[in-house]
Amino acid sequence: MDLTRNAWAVSRYGGPDVLVPVSRPVPAPTATQVLIRIRASAVSRADTMMRAGQPNFARLFLGVRRPRAGLAGTCFSGDVVAVGDRVTRFRIGDAVFGEAGLHFGANATHISLDAQASLLTKPEAVSYEEAATLFDGAMTSWHFLTRMAQVRSGSAVLILGGSGSLGTAAIQFAKALGARVTASASARNAALLRALGTDRVVDYTAENPLAKGAGFDVVFDTLGVASYRAAKPALAPTGRYLCPVLDATLLRDMILTRATGQKRAMFAAAGMLKSETHRAQMSEILALMAAQKFAPVMDRTYPLTDLVEAHAYVETGRKRGNVVVV
Repeated sequence: MDLTRNAWAVSRYGGPDVLVPVSRPVPAPTATQVLIRIRASAVSRADTMMRAGQPNFARLFLGVRRPRAGLAGTCFSGDVVAVGDRVTRFRIGDAVFGEAGLHFGANATHISLDAQASLLTKPEAVSYEEAATLFDGAMTSWHFLTRMAQVRSGSAVLILGGSGSLGTAAIQFAKALGARVTASASARNAALLRALGTDRVVDYTAENPLAKGAGFDVVFDTLGVASYRAAKPALAPTGRYLCPVLDATLLRDMILTRATGQKRAMFAAAGMLKSETHRAQMSEILALMAAQKFAPVMDRTYPLTDLVEAHAYVETGRKRGNVVVV
């Protein structure tokens, strides 16, 4: 096999300018691996935070002094171009999508993964660009709302940061689960949130979405813009404050609320769950897509060669839904 892999190296923590294009030979897959020609890969807020090594304690997993994996990108879609001798789940030519996890390297032309990794066959009705985003915003939001908050029909849910990849997915999922959804965004994104089914849109520049006595069963802070203490007055007696951005304050509040009271602060590293859990939850998301109850919101598509620009755009905080490179 004589292939070259074009990818993006991250040799140190910092801004988008630390990303450097690299070309390397593509080794043949091992007996249990599949080699995938990547057609699209996501650029998420989580990707930009990991590139920057933020929050600082995340470096315990990413590499203390510099990124251990050395490559950028976690979520992708593409086509299987080679399989190992012991692989039975996939065949050459299969369209697939998945997550590289802490191995990284998804912002590239090729990637090799174990066939039992977080990898699924792509439905024909789902585009490569859409599929590349599913293991980021969609899976995280689905896990938080269903496994952690156990949102059900009639639940009152507030989504902070409703216009991002997690927020736009969370709105659709909460509505599919029968919840009454309030979501915050700037005025320019209000129409988008209403189109996704939001019952009430709050312009956070003009109104505090965490009003005392609001009685939310769930506050899902998709961006880490608030805190449990700020959300507590707006929670119902057994309400849950959920946030996928872990810092020392959230960790403290998780410990304290687990020991006292009925209101809780909660976090989970959804991307680090076992592969079989990922595949099971993603199958549920694909069922919602087939039933036309969920569709990823797509913002911009960049060429892979413009990954630096894609990272810079995501960091503006103005993206609506998902950004991918192809």
